[in-house]
Amino acid sequence: MKKMLTKNKDKKYLVVSIAVIVIIAIFAVGFWVGKGQQEKPTLSDTVIINKELGNNERVDFSLFWQVLKRIEENFADKENIDYKAVLYGAISGMTDSLDDPYTIFMEPKKTDSFLESVNTGGSFEGVGMEIGIKDGILTVVTPLEGTPAMKSGIKAGDKVLKVDEESTEGLLIEEAVSLIRGEKGTEVILTVARAGAQELKEISIIRDEIQIPISRWELKGSDVAYVKIYHFTGNLPEKFESMVSEIKKTSAKKIVLDLRNNPGGYLEVATDVASWFMPKGEIVAIEDFAEEEYQKNYRSKGYSGIQDYPMVVLINRGSASASEILAGALRDSRAIELIGEISFGKGSVQSLEKFGDGSSLKVTVAKWLTPSGLSISDEGLVPDIEIELNEEDYEYDEDPQLDRALEELRKL
Repeated sequence: MKKMLTKNKDKKYLVVSIAVIVIIAIFAVGFWVGKGQQEKPTLSDTVIINKELGNNERVDFSLFWQVLKRIEENFADKENIDYKAVLYGAISGMTDSLDDPYTIFMEPKKTDSFLESVNTGGSFEGVGMEIGIKDGILTVVTPLEGTPAMKSGIKAGDKVLKVDEESTEGLLIEEAVSLIRGEKGTEVILTVARAGAQELKEISIIRDEIQIPISRWELKGSDVAYVKIYHFTGNLPEKFESMVSEIKKTSAKKIVLDLRNNPGGYLEVATDVASWFMPKGEIVAIEDFAEEEYQKNYRSKGYSGIQDYPMVVLINRGSASASEILAGALRDSRAIELIGEISFGKGSVQSLEKFGDGSSLKVTVAKWLTPSGLSISDEGLVPDIEIELNEEDYEYDEDPQLDRALEELRKL
């Protein structure tokens, strides 16, 4: 049985393709050992051999130093060897070898740019879409509601191959974000590959100020409350409680919860929303750490009011992270049907540590599991009723996914 992780109960975790959970992690980066004090130490001054990497694997790091020594001895432009760049390149190669797009080493300049992007408040200037890495390719998680990206025709699942004339191959998410964002009124052209399309699309987008929506609701027919959550932001719990109060005053007795194109947000907020639909004490999500004894359960607080309402949940390729956690919890806990498309598959936790020289390491430290133990990472959630939207649906503003959700509710 895994030991429960009980410390840091009040820590907030951001679970989005670009947002980061900042916790303390300790990571040894390496050190300089010289034969004596030198004004400019060189890496060939020492040999470090690590014979105990991991449990059983034995790795001799002397090869690294041997190769570098040969470079120092034989490279034609020895005076142009940048040892800081050598060190950063070696560390980046180490994180790249892990084959995890969310574990990355960032040099000081990239660190500053990244921290600026995640510390943005409720508005910023850009195109208005969440991006991530899927199967090694820069992919649109979702265009945000009412933004230039959505208005221009960007769709969840689009593969972004070029930003203007620059290829996105090998780009970190943070680097792609800096390319796509820009001043209001300026143009960016994205070259995208779309599932089912025979040719690449060049989509021109005029950047604007982006206001991130939170949620809304409306009455569908006489007894169905349609609840749309765009993002699990810090102020959603208060707004959601107000929505519940309004819904209870109407004739609504059933709920459609729409999590489509919701890229995630705070896990604690998703847990709070789940508490309106799940009995107190039931598991909403499991944070599964690499170390076997580390595991933390997030449980419903059991808010009263609408727990007994029959409901269905809508998901699509743009449903990621916290929205996948909520959808998975509702299916596991109450056998609530999921309708739509396979979700994005972002179910991991990252920690960020900044080092003394301004560089940083963002590393995946845990995976999210649904209450039944299903990993959300990579595969995503497969809906119980799978319905794809096609180009005609978008063109004529039709929504067969919502139509099917309402149809299923009529049976309950």
